Amino acid sequence: MNLVFFASVATLSIAIAVNIRKNKKDQAAIEQDFWAREREANSTRRKSLDDLDYIRLPMETFPMTLLEDVPKVEDYKQIILTLKDLPIVNFTGISNTELKLRYGAPNIDLLTQYDQNYTLLVRTLQQWAQLLYDAGYLTEACQMLEFAVSTGTDISSTYRLLCRIYKEQHTPEKIGSLYPIAEVLNSAMQKTIVRILQEADQSAD
Repeated sequence: MNLVFFASVATLSIAIAVNIRKNKKDQAAIEQDFWAREREANSTRRKSLDDLDYIRLPMETFPMTLLEDVPKVEDYKQIILTLKDLPIVNFTGISNTELKLRYGAPNIDLLTQYDQNYTLLVRTLQQWAQLLYDAGYLTEACQMLEFAVSTGTDISSTYRLLCRIYKEQHTPEKIGSLYPIAEVLNSAMQKTIVRILQEADQSAD
């Protein structure tokens, strides 16, 4: 019995050792590929940014005259007023290496700023919409959230609040229109957001 036990342990030890060596080789290959792509990216010349999917703010849909006595809302308005004149692009899920390969290494600082503008935009829209919702302005909150979703935001609370508004406005069928956007999000949050929609759908039945 002991021989069988020791033979099993030896076999398991060999299997583990082989697996560790394989994982090390795989990791080394991944790192080698990464640095090769990074060297190529860093040597990529500047390219035109004219084809970027710039986001234009629909200023006419933002409720600039509501909740004027709420300091946070005034802060959000000022952020939006500043952003409307800046380039905004959603690069969620795209690495700096990929950006440099697509648009050239000299453009990376600009592209990073464009993406930071986007992050600030969707966070501001979510926070502003939440305050509007809490104050009873469901229609205005809905408009802001729908715009955020149309830009491909991956803020899960945006989808959750929008689903809640649809149900409270007795239009739960609109939840279905969010799936095509959520299912193609290039984000680690994609599955979570789809699950939020599914749960909202089920609770609306």
